[in-house]
Amino acid sequence: MRSELIGFGTLVQAGRDNPDIYRTAALSALEIGYRTLDTALRYENEVQVGQAIAQSDVPRDEITVTTKIPGRFHGYHEAKTSIIRSLNDLRLPFVDNALIHWPLPRQHKYVDTWRAMIEMRDAGLIRTIGVSNFLPEHLQRLADETGEMPAINQVEMHPYFGQAELRAFHDDHGIVTQAWSPLGRTSDMTDDPVLTRVAEKHSSTPVEVVLAWHIHHGSMPLPASSNPERQRANLLFDVELDADDIAAVDSLERGRIYQDPAVHEEF
Repeated sequence: MRSELIGFGTLVQAGRDNPDIYRTAALSALEIGYRTLDTALRYENEVQVGQAIAQSDVPRDEITVTTKIPGRFHGYHEAKTSIIRSLNDLRLPFVDNALIHWPLPRQHKYVDTWRAMIEMRDAGLIRTIGVSNFLPEHLQRLADETGEMPAINQVEMHPYFGQAELRAFHDDHGIVTQAWSPLGRTSDMTDDPVLTRVAEKHSSTPVEVVLAWHIHHGSMPLPASSNPERQRANLLFDVELDADDIAAVDSLERGRIYQDPAVHEEF
């Protein structure tokens, strides 16, 4: 099912000015067919996402809820506080996925955070534990020091930054790749002549081509939109890319747009 391949990013732009839009956007996404809702303590929208889940007719056991521990809650005790706060805001007894939002290697705390997450998973507060924005060296350190590799790594990924080497590491270690900002800066994507050409070939849109490219590469894209029609288009498109299409999109590689996890310090 397409809902197993594409998730919904709840940090929709319009919600910054009107937080209730976070609720209406998540509720609309569930009604359309999304079953993965991606949020984070740092997004300051977990209350609204929890309201949408409570108001939806979709059974809770069919919804995958992901949250993230921000940098200010790195550390063993702090991580537990972060998850309890997220559960309270979401009004849920557990979250399906919890991720460390950024490694923040200069803090030297992400391993202690990981140990706390393992304990919380074993206690039933989290179903699956993972990370976000981790590089191979960060992932390997977690495995070396705790014996457990993350199940998920959510990273910047789009045709301009395809993450081929990281995805190969994920494949070798059984890590699921999730893509934040899966459309890059969307205006760039919709105007890209290569994507436009591929889209015309399939009577589709550049956005649909990009999402199909993600699925081909085995990553779960997490597009965000408060517009129900755009939400529907992002989930229910029908595009099958051939080898030439994939090669054309892969050729767009130019590097990351956003911040490098090796030096990122914002939290």
